[in-house]
Amino acid sequence: MRTEFDFTRALGDSSQLLALFIVLAMLGGCAAPGLRTDSERPAPTYADLPATMGVLAAVTDHVTETNGSGQSGFHLLDGSHDSLTWRLALIDSAVSSLDILTYLWYPDVSGKLLLERAILAAERGVRVRLVIDDLLTIGQDLPLANIQKLPNVELRLFNPWEKRNLGSRAGEMIAQMERLNTRMHDKLIIADGNAVILGGRNIGDHYFGLNQHYNFHDLDVLAFGAMAQDANDMFDHFWNSEWLVSAEHLTTSPDPAKAEEGWQRLQSENRREEHLASFAVQPKDWSVELAALQLELRPGTGHLEYDEVSAAAVNQGMLATMFDFFEQAETELLITNAYIIPGEPGVDMLQRLTDRGVDIRILTNSLASHDVPAVNSHYGPWRKRIIGAGAELYELRADAEIQGLVDIPSVTGKFVGLHTKAAVVDGRHVFIGSMNLDPRSAVINTEMGAMIDSPALADDLREVMLRDMQGDNAWRVTLTDDNKLRWTNDEETVSSQPSRGFLQNVMNLVFKVVPKKQF
Repeated sequence: MRTEFDFTRALGDSSQLLALFIVLAMLGGCAAPGLRTDSERPAPTYADLPATMGVLAAVTDHVTETNGSGQSGFHLLDGSHDSLTWRLALIDSAVSSLDILTYLWYPDVSGKLLLERAILAAERGVRVRLVIDDLLTIGQDLPLANIQKLPNVELRLFNPWEKRNLGSRAGEMIAQMERLNTRMHDKLIIADGNAVILGGRNIGDHYFGLNQHYNFHDLDVLAFGAMAQDANDMFDHFWNSEWLVSAEHLTTSPDPAKAEEGWQRLQSENRREEHLASFAVQPKDWSVELAALQLELRPGTGHLEYDEVSAAAVNQGMLATMFDFFEQAETELLITNAYIIPGEPGVDMLQRLTDRGVDIRILTNSLASHDVPAVNSHYGPWRKRIIGAGAELYELRADAEIQGLVDIPSVTGKFVGLHTKAAVVDGRHVFIGSMNLDPRSAVINTEMGAMIDSPALADDLREVMLRDMQGDNAWRVTLTDDNKLRWTNDEETVSSQPSRGFLQNVMNLVFKVVPKKQF
């Protein structure tokens, strides 16, 4: 039995995300869907040992033989095309296991393509485990139940609603705000226990340059070796936690006929989709590409840091981890982060670093490039403090030159937004992950990131970050002698924050009254 993965998605400008859900139920729905709460939890299960056969094992063996045990090989995924391509490569190349953990999985062009490949992996005998946050699964219980029924596939939901339709969810959200406001923001895809992709990208067209409205400039890292095995441990930690519930516990029963119909439609749509012309739309042998890649991998060591979950709570520690990472800087700290609301502790940290001579450069979203004006509403008042602490501050242009790297040919988004969460310390230490520098990431969501010691990878990332701060991609934000803000790019200087128009400016004002701890 097969099915189409069809989650609710929010359309249009993401500033409407807090107010607008459009239900997509391509495979139908059911009356009064719910979640069984009296079911016994399954016994803990764990990742298989890393595969010893297959092309991914061969790349890992090369990394170990070349650099030693405990080492990993890293490759930055900067452009949208590479990011989707290497996900396909890992899925197609898996011979024993495929674990995917993600915050969002949209039912759009890229989401359907990746779903098809994961199902085909299961059909050839690969053990597939999927973890999805329950935030945007409204109206999707039938496809979720159908996926859970597939041979070799297990699907679990993070922190699910017990009442499943839109109206019931709203009531449950009011009654259980503290619990249901906690979401899993982490992202991992692990193949054979030998290769992992992690970083900022969810699964959806905005993250792979395929959305006609706007696309994100984002960043992942592909790693082979020890880092992938570390990722197995993180995945298992979530997989066996009380915060996850199997889709088997949905009251909606699988429908084999609709599942088969959806599967045939999914495959047909993927073959006809014109925006996928530059991608491998059918599984292929990636041996040649992986053999070439292994010669370019950057050696290094590293480990994953993540917010752990227990039955009682999420134990948020990532903000302290990030501050410790930043404070090891002796000469230079580069930060690219989509959503920044630093607070007094963040500004104080910047001041301590600049006081001891550290050169700090920070890139974040401008209002013009923002998909969430509410974050900008609460970031804006901190601009002067960040600059006053001695850091150089940059904001992404909505018309950034790197749009050519972000958008896939035949797609031209109306603007580019920043979604990257990355940092480089002293040209050697690298952070890439899901952690934003805002209250939601600090104290509400679960977050994660890779801490990597690799001068070669740091050089690669540093080059990308400095490119993004250039005037054709970003505004430099400065203070005049009379303490006024100025935005300067390679074409002009302006005295008010760049925006995409009147409505965005209004939204920026409105959200100032919403508590910043929610963003």
